[in-house]
Amino acid sequence: MKKDIPFIAKSEKVPSAHISRGISDGTIAVFNNPLHKKVIPCAVGKGLKTKVNANIGTSQDYPSLSNELKKLEVCVEAKADTVMDLSTGGNIDKVRKEIIKNSPLAVGTVPIYQAVADAKGLQNLTADILFDVIEKQARDGVDFMTIHSGVTLSVAETIKRKKRLMGIVSRGGAMLYSWMLKNRKENPRYAEFDRLLAILKRYNIVLSLGDGLRPGSIYDAGDAGQIGELKILGQLAKKARKAGVQVIIEGPGHVPINEIVGQMQLEKKICGGAPFYILGPLPTDIAAGYDHITSAIGGALAASAGADYLCYVTPAEHLGLPSADDVREGVIASRIAAHIGDIAKGVPGAKERDLEMSKARKALNWGKQIMLAIDPVKAKKYHDKLSSKRKDVCTMCGDFCAMKVFG
Repeated sequence: MKKDIPFIAKSEKVPSAHISRGISDGTIAVFNNPLHKKVIPCAVGKGLKTKVNANIGTSQDYPSLSNELKKLEVCVEAKADTVMDLSTGGNIDKVRKEIIKNSPLAVGTVPIYQAVADAKGLQNLTADILFDVIEKQARDGVDFMTIHSGVTLSVAETIKRKKRLMGIVSRGGAMLYSWMLKNRKENPRYAEFDRLLAILKRYNIVLSLGDGLRPGSIYDAGDAGQIGELKILGQLAKKARKAGVQVIIEGPGHVPINEIVGQMQLEKKICGGAPFYILGPLPTDIAAGYDHITSAIGGALAASAGADYLCYVTPAEHLGLPSADDVREGVIASRIAAHIGDIAKGVPGAKERDLEMSKARKALNWGKQIMLAIDPVKAKKYHDKLSSKRKDVCTMCGDFCAMKVFG
């Protein structure tokens, strides 16, 4: 990992000492499994640019590998920082291996999905199958893994006693909850946490402690189940650091906008400043078809309050498997949110880009404006479609262009 520090420091515009210190104290994590030969090392955490993850992967209804490789190309072109393979259908091993083979971006997984598939059903799942899948994916070159170690029997009892409107919306969390209740056994990734850490350390994999009890409705935000799990994740994060395993914490979820800042601050306090990886958050439940926008609104506020890593949300969220176009829209929306957060946090280079854009707009320098845009492809498309026959103005204002009138 030490060899990656100068490269990361240069790309982040921070001193190498800042990266080294963050890795040491657990406020920065670096994705780079040495077995992922093509990966560009990526860091998340304190003082760094807010990163964006995109989820891809097959489903039972859409098991096509070629579709997911196309989405991977879109993720790279749209400048996502990482991808997660969440495949649950088709040849899961082949899909993962091909994504890793073709991805310059760090690749993450949620191993329980394949474990349940390999076991041919939740009823056949065992601890050994779970750990075998984790090791298999590690050998393939996975850089980070979402593990729901905080979904424990005690937290499950809390969920049973205090009824939630939406129950458990995390697929992995729901699987574990159901398995524990049926088998009357503790979550293996909690009960055998040391076994898990040994595998992750061997392959230099970042442990992403999953929020299996994240709220799926703004009415469930901040409830006893969510906070109870977060406290367990804080304890496990300390244990992971002591074992030499890098760790990040996953977070909500659906959260009212007036509670977002408080939840970001709570995670940092409970988890010792560990990098915070969040889905959204989505501050309203009624924007189906536009949840990439909802997520960007919540994500911008969350990033400004300390979130380090945003998991994208696409227009297809809550509705179905996203298309390649949906993936692109989701990545761009999350990158906008991340950049807004970076301006607020004073991340090196963030505000300077906006300064250059303002100068280009004042000079009516269309080429530079397009180059500086987060989505230059869409900016050029609109400009070419709507441009004036006169190249010095746009079709909105013509002779009444404020920049020309002002002089």
